[in-house]
Amino acid sequence: MRQIITQVDAFTNTPFAGNPAAVCVLPTPQDERWMQNVAQEMNLSETAFLVRQDDGFNLRWFTPTVEVPLCGHATLASAHVLWSDGHSPDEVARFYTKSGVLIAKLQGEWIELDFPVNHSQETLAPRELREALGVPYKSVLQNSLGYLVELESEDLVRQMQPNFQLLKTLPVSNVIVTSLTHSDANYDFVSRFFAPALGINEDPVTGAAHCCLAAFWRDRLHKDEFLAYQASSRGGVVKVRYTGGDRVFLAGQAVTIMRGELFTA
Repeated sequence: MRQIITQVDAFTNTPFAGNPAAVCVLPTPQDERWMQNVAQEMNLSETAFLVRQDDGFNLRWFTPTVEVPLCGHATLASAHVLWSDGHSPDEVARFYTKSGVLIAKLQGEWIELDFPVNHSQETLAPRELREALGVPYKSVLQNSLGYLVELESEDLVRQMQPNFQLLKTLPVSNVIVTSLTHSDANYDFVSRFFAPALGINEDPVTGAAHCCLAAFWRDRLHKDEFLAYQASSRGGVVKVRYTGGDRVFLAGQAVTIMRGELFTA
């Protein structure tokens, strides 16, 4: 088969920044092994596969090694491709996923995603976590994604160099680190996201992490809307809106970087 595949930088309006994702809008469903092989070939943090379904699209996400139940930046990239390539005339896109129905809305130059919120609870962190991160922390919480670790300062978040081999030995697959910002008054908080057990040492910009960070920072800052910066080497910007309840709204921008043709048996 010959399949169009598009690479998009998500949560940025600048090429070669944000988080890159590959997007395949398939004419018919493909088997899981084929999708995993394509994701491995693309070797990006996520490759998204869409197939038209009812009033929307079935959507699945694969890292180079595993399928994941939720991915924010590849959902943003998918919505961007649907609209920029003319797959959908509507300004609302509906995705059927393993995390339920997700909604994306086109709002000018931004795309807003309606995602499930992910609450965190205080936890007793293993001793290996401090050693793996290499920095002191204020608090550690746990959610269904992994650990959420609050650090003392933005400088620590930006400058830390974790031990990825040690992170792989933790009882969870993912670690979010976060703090308030002080270097740029436009941003409320900063974060980074590590997932070496999933084949991603550091994810450039992570929508699923902001599903956790929304409730965390709302409890501490007593506000509902945030502008967040993920301080990876590529960097990315996420608008966060959470007023309570079980849904959080994440908004970002996206740019198409390349479009090609995939030749497979």
